[in-house]
Order: sequence, then structure tokens, then C-alpha cells
Amino acid sequence: MQTSPIIGELIGTLVLVLLGNGVVANVLLKNSKGENGGWIVITAGWAFAVIIGVFVAQKFGSPDAHLNPAVTIALAIKSGNYSNVLPFITVQMVGAIVGAALVWLVYLPHWALTDDQSTKLAAFCNAPAVRNPASNLVAEAVGTMVLVVGVVSLYANAGSGFAPFLVGILVWSIGLSLGGPTGYAINPARDLGPRIAHAILPVAGKGSSDWAYAWIPVVGPVIGGILGGLVLAAFGF
Repeated sequence: MQTSPIIGELIGTLVLVLLGNGVVANVLLKNSKGENGGWIVITAGWAFAVIIGVFVAQKFGSPDAHLNPAVTIALAIKSGNYSNVLPFITVQMVGAIVGAALVWLVYLPHWALTDDQSTKLAAFCNAPAVRNPASNLVAEAVGTMVLVVGVVSLYANAGSGFAPFLVGILVWSIGLSLGGPTGYAINPARDLGPRIAHAILPVAGKGSSDWAYAWIPVVGPVIGGILGGLVLAAFGF
């Protein structure tokens, strides 16, 4: 089977969500070995998930390894080429859904042992620390704009071989510094795909998928991606 950018984005996003949501499940679910590991473990796990996801995406045929609709949109604005937007976003969403389903499968006995429904949902998608739609939207937009500008800057200065490690550090930094208000989705596929998985999977004792909030981790990162793309285009990066 041949590799391609579409397959790279699909598999890379799957691995990203599998490892990223996996660390959240490890820390939050009852009787897991990593239970109560804390925010540092979650942010570090997500940083490592990004590094591995990028390398996997590149190996499977996507040299740019977007893994994120907001990044895809930003780079389309930067380059003026929108041909990859729809196909990339489609497979990123599919990869995120499958990745979340695998997390559910890996931690299968632990869902029934975990009583709190919001904790189970958190292993799939984000929820705000303080529910304030305007503020939550700003937090997601700013975090994503930092991600987009940071990724392009790192690849421009560090080269493709070392840059994925630095992108992981960038995501770690965003989580530590800007992740408190919303849990830093900064990626529409990373939140919406697993939220869909939560809605359709037979997760033991699950509650609502919180669709009232679901638009914020989609719209906020898209706004941030657009703003980041415009900044990059304005400076000719």
C-alpha cells in the first residue's frame, strides 16, 4: 500500500489522539496506574503525543504533518493554496474519532469503575474550568494562534529533522501557560472527533457529551488559525 499525504494525516492524527487522550484517561480514570498524576503529566503526555504524531504522519506520507484543521487552514491562508483543506480536515476528523475509540478500548474496564460522568467526558474532549463562552473562545483562539505562528517559526529555524521535538515543547508550553481556562484543545479535530466518539460509543455510565460547549473548541481554534495564517502571510513567512 502506498503512502500519501491523506494517509499520513489520517494515521498521524489517530496516533496523536490515541496517545494524547490516552494520558488524560490514565490520569483521570479510576484504578488506572497513572491515576492522580496531575496536570504536568497530562501536558507532558500531550507534548510527546504531538512529537510522535508528527513523525508518524511524515513517515506515512504527509511531510507537513498538520494533524489539526486549524493548522491546515492557517497554512492554506499563508500559501494561498486551499486544495488540501477539505480532504485533510476530513481525514483528521476520522483519525481523531478512531484514536478516541482505541482509548476507550484500551481503558475498557475503567469506565465502569469511574463514577463521575464529567471525568469520563474529559478523557475524550475538553470542558472549561469556568464556563464563560466569550473568554473560553478567546483562550482557544489565542492558544491556537501561538501554535500556528510557533510551528512555522520552528520549522523555519530548526529544520524538519529536529523541529517536531520543538513543536512538542511548544505544545507543552501552551498547555502549561494557556491551558488552564479550557484545557487547550487548540485543534478542532482533537476535540470534536473524540466528542463524537463519546456520543456513539457504549461508554459505561457516560453522561452528556456537552454539545452546548462543543462549538467553542472548534470555532476558537479556527479563528486562531485564521489569525495566525494572516500574520504569517502579512510578514511573508
